[in-house]
Amino acid sequence: MRLPVLFIMTNVMLDAMGIGLIVPVMPDLIRDIEGGTLAGAAVWGGILSTIYAVMQFLFGPTLGSLSDRYGRRPILLISLGFMSLSYFLMATAGSMMLLIVARIVGGITAASYATASAYMADISKPHEKAANFGLIGAGFGAGFVLGPLIGGFLGELGPRAPFYAAAGLAALNTVFGFFVLKETVTDAIRRPFDWRRANPLGAFRQVAKLPGIGHLLAVYFIYQVAFNVYPSVWSFYTQERFGWSAQTIGLSLALFGIMMAIVQGGLIRLVLRWWGERRTVIYGHVFDILVFGLIAIISSGAIALVLTPLAALGAVITPALQGMMSQRVSNDAQGELQGVLGSMNALATILAPLTMTSTFALFTAPNTPVYLPGAPFLLSMVLVGVALVIFARRPSGMT
Repeated sequence: MRLPVLFIMTNVMLDAMGIGLIVPVMPDLIRDIEGGTLAGAAVWGGILSTIYAVMQFLFGPTLGSLSDRYGRRPILLISLGFMSLSYFLMATAGSMMLLIVARIVGGITAASYATASAYMADISKPHEKAANFGLIGAGFGAGFVLGPLIGGFLGELGPRAPFYAAAGLAALNTVFGFFVLKETVTDAIRRPFDWRRANPLGAFRQVAKLPGIGHLLAVYFIYQVAFNVYPSVWSFYTQERFGWSAQTIGLSLALFGIMMAIVQGGLIRLVLRWWGERRTVIYGHVFDILVFGLIAIISSGAIALVLTPLAALGAVITPALQGMMSQRVSNDAQGELQGVLGSMNALATILAPLTMTSTFALFTAPNTPVYLPGAPFLLSMVLVGVALVIFARRPSGMT
């Protein structure tokens, strides 16, 4: 593997770890700073998670557009440096205000996911883009697994220990990138920075104007909302439905993340070779409709545990869609496109928990007319079906 690609995958892994790392120790960290009850800590935890996602939503297009102007290398290295600083602030924070500042900085730096994706687009030939975006997904999957594991393991040493480790990892990757990362933005594809295109709404309007992009953006966003049912309600659903312990829930999520990394890092190349990008997207949607439907109605925890890693097979959708969109965008706007996609991911992580947890609560409340803990997965099944219809009804002439 080329060293720059290894750096990009590590960068994305650290971005993904930023969410999972904090989960096991957040209650103890907040109570260590603020005192109070677990319920009060949960409120603060929700605020911090929302701040993190909102910053990603707002700054994805900004960092992407800055990288189109000033290059991928400085944006990625500066973001990593500040990511290390944000983790260090969390490790040493003595007040909630400092913890909030750290999450603001962390959310902004995590928006460099868009720039990392643009770098991957720069170094890929058109027919390689979807498969190479799969490597980005593999890095995310690894971070999805490692974040909670590192957080839980080092959390035994104290609620601040995981953040010292994360700060060190981000600092080391910054040094690594300084020596191996070559700039891919040349004067031939450099684009002037424009604030009107460097915000989520402006960037979305600009990208959506391109032929064949608008309906793909809609499919991408709807699918992201549906797919976020897993981090949103999985722990609640499995505890309610199967009585799983925290250990079993953690194991199932680790299996899911590992399988996701395998699918997007390797299996997707075979799938794309067999079916091409369009049929891969269709296959992924059909597969997820079946899996969501099954998860919603099963009553066996053992079957659910088997389905968990299999559900990751639908993860071929995201890199295939990214590849299709990247090929429709000029080389000087790759960062802008990836910034838009990053903002859509962040918006999905804001909307999905609200929607999915509300649905779960509605169908598991003591006075509910219909008891159905799997209702959020049925909702996701419907959303994926809508996305599939939109994709199938693409504008004429689009492949």
